[in-house]
Amino acid sequence: MSQPRQPEFPQEALEAVERFLSAPAPGVPPAVLQLLGTALHGNRRPGLMPRLFMEAVEQAPVAISITDTAANILYANAAFTQVTGYTQGEVVGHNESSLSDRSTPPIVYQTLWGRLLQQKSWNGMLVNRRKNGERYVAELTVAPVLDSAGTTTHYLGMHRDITEMFQLQQDLQNQKELIDSVVDVAPVVIAVLDAQGEAVLQNRAYRRLLFDLGGRDPAPLLRGVLGGDTLAAGSGEDAPRAARELRLDFPDGSTRWFACQASGFRARDGSADAYFTAREVPYLLLVAHEVTEIKRQQEEVRMNALRALMAEEALGRGLRETLSGALHQMQRPLNLLNAAVGMLERRSDGDDSLLSVLCQVRDEGRAALETLSACVPQEVQEPLLPVNLNQLIHEVLLVSTPRLLAESIVIDWQPQADLPSCNGRERRLRNLIKQLVDNAIEAVADGGGARRELHIASRIEGDFIVVQFEDSGPGIAPDLRFRVFEPFYTTKGGKHAGMGLAIAQDVVNQHAGTLEIDPAYRDGCRICLRIPLSSDNAQER
Repeated sequence: MSQPRQPEFPQEALEAVERFLSAPAPGVPPAVLQLLGTALHGNRRPGLMPRLFMEAVEQAPVAISITDTAANILYANAAFTQVTGYTQGEVVGHNESSLSDRSTPPIVYQTLWGRLLQQKSWNGMLVNRRKNGERYVAELTVAPVLDSAGTTTHYLGMHRDITEMFQLQQDLQNQKELIDSVVDVAPVVIAVLDAQGEAVLQNRAYRRLLFDLGGRDPAPLLRGVLGGDTLAAGSGEDAPRAARELRLDFPDGSTRWFACQASGFRARDGSADAYFTAREVPYLLLVAHEVTEIKRQQEEVRMNALRALMAEEALGRGLRETLSGALHQMQRPLNLLNAAVGMLERRSDGDDSLLSVLCQVRDEGRAALETLSACVPQEVQEPLLPVNLNQLIHEVLLVSTPRLLAESIVIDWQPQADLPSCNGRERRLRNLIKQLVDNAIEAVADGGGARRELHIASRIEGDFIVVQFEDSGPGIAPDLRFRVFEPFYTTKGGKHAGMGLAIAQDVVNQHAGTLEIDPAYRDGCRICLRIPLSSDNAQER
């Protein structure tokens, strides 16, 4: 059976260590002092201390070496042999530089000697070479040993092989950087929130969104739309939640849409409290994909469909106006004919050829009127539903944008925030607003003034929603402000049938509202539309 190695600890080295511990150099790591101090002061019985001290240093789990001021090795313990492969006999008398590898930059050694010459310790990492030529990463601490006069007499070195730890750290760092890179370049907004709602991880898209929002953290907004408060209460793991859309308004006035998803997960607690008792902490993963372009395309498709619908309704409305005008014009001579027939019937003795002809003409006229009346397109019957007038105004303005631009008309729209819905018929109310906007555009265009403006504002007054339309056109004379609502009356000559405001008034009546022209407004024309919130008095037609 092999005998354990006997420590060969020279008296000079022992005295050097004792001096080192009595006055350690600045910057010596506490672990070094603790290791050697325990060995030196752990037993105070006379005659045993030097031997115990020598055995403690010899059996220390780190490589210890003591050199003179020229770095020539005076002593090396057993761990030194295990790490380097050199026995004590092979290194004693040789310089520490025999362990160095060329891959260590010269600046490292220059810094090391600079610290030692200042009588300060040095701690760092460098690459050494074993006896077999294998490189290893060494964590090294070198401290000067001073005598009573403050002169450096020796150097104490401690180092350990951290190659495996270095490789593990590099692998972990590489994996972290790989994951971070993938997350960072992902074309979606990604953030991980802790239980307090703080973002512990965020990618480049998240930081860009944070910047675009003027520094306003998007995490509460994303979490709010998903109802992500359960994690903060410590409920733990959370099933993925269905995507929900979030609208964000930016400081530059733009609006962007995001499809948001969230899922909870748990990670092990890395604090000292959870060392023996495993503990998990909850996190929330937020992912938001920008769908602004998709929403824009959807809105464009919707608006095109709305334009087609409104064009079809305008065509039907125009046809109804034309046929109604024709019926109105035909009804007047037919009424005269009926009166003439009545007079002849009272005077005739029953055998009057003129009366017979007039009766025949009357009957033919009635038949023609009935046929023409049957050709009038019927309005689509709509149910009463909650309608957002602000949304209808927005849609009408979008549809009317090309015409507004062509006429160089400036729009000032001031909708009331959170305007409640009213019960009404959506298509008819949209046509009503479209008719009022069209009238305002025509008034401004025909007026030819320098001011070409249209102001629209919505607000709540009691139980009514009030919408005001103010244009900078020539206005309406006070004596005409009631007559313009009569069927077939127009102030535009033969350009229109004169049914626009009459139809608008009819829609307002169907909703138990009012439509008035403000006689006190002098900068053009102001029309005030009032629609009740309740539909109790709305007509079912």
